[in-house]
Amino acid sequence: MTGRCDERRVVLGRVAGLFGVHGWVKVHSDTQPRENILEYPVWQLGDAGGWQARRLIEGRVHGKGIVAQLEGCDDRATAAALLGTRIAVGRDELPPLADGEYYWTDLEGLRVRTASGRELGTVDRLMETGANDVLVVRGERERLIPFLPDRVVTDVDLEAGVMVVDWDPDF
Repeated sequence: MTGRCDERRVVLGRVAGLFGVHGWVKVHSDTQPRENILEYPVWQLGDAGGWQARRLIEGRVHGKGIVAQLEGCDDRATAAALLGTRIAVGRDELPPLADGEYYWTDLEGLRVRTASGRELGTVDRLMETGANDVLVVRGERERLIPFLPDRVVTDVDLEAGVMVVDWDPDF
């Protein structure tokens, strides 16, 4: 799910456009399924300039996207000021995961190495492909490595910031 923000916040999406004249916004959601972003009653909206909390008044699926109205956003001009801002929630608001499950944001930035110790780079991002998720690892070159626990990904140590993979470094 989501992009890294800091230890207290996890980015779930961004304000991607305007919807109508009454302050509604279009939302690009990184949650799975995308409408899960609407389960969080307070969004933290931010960018490099800082963060502010806004209560979600109403939201819904609209076509292939999400639209939402936020507290204090009653007209198109106010909504336009939010364009491009990231949408985050507090880390403690995320549901707990079972053993061996990870939020994408926790995997991004991990160093990736083979079982023999060869460094491949760091996890830049993940992609959903349908069959399985794929790690995009950037090092001396970019590698696409399937995220298949116990087959390709043999160990994830979040505290050490390392992921071990059973992967041919020349591939």
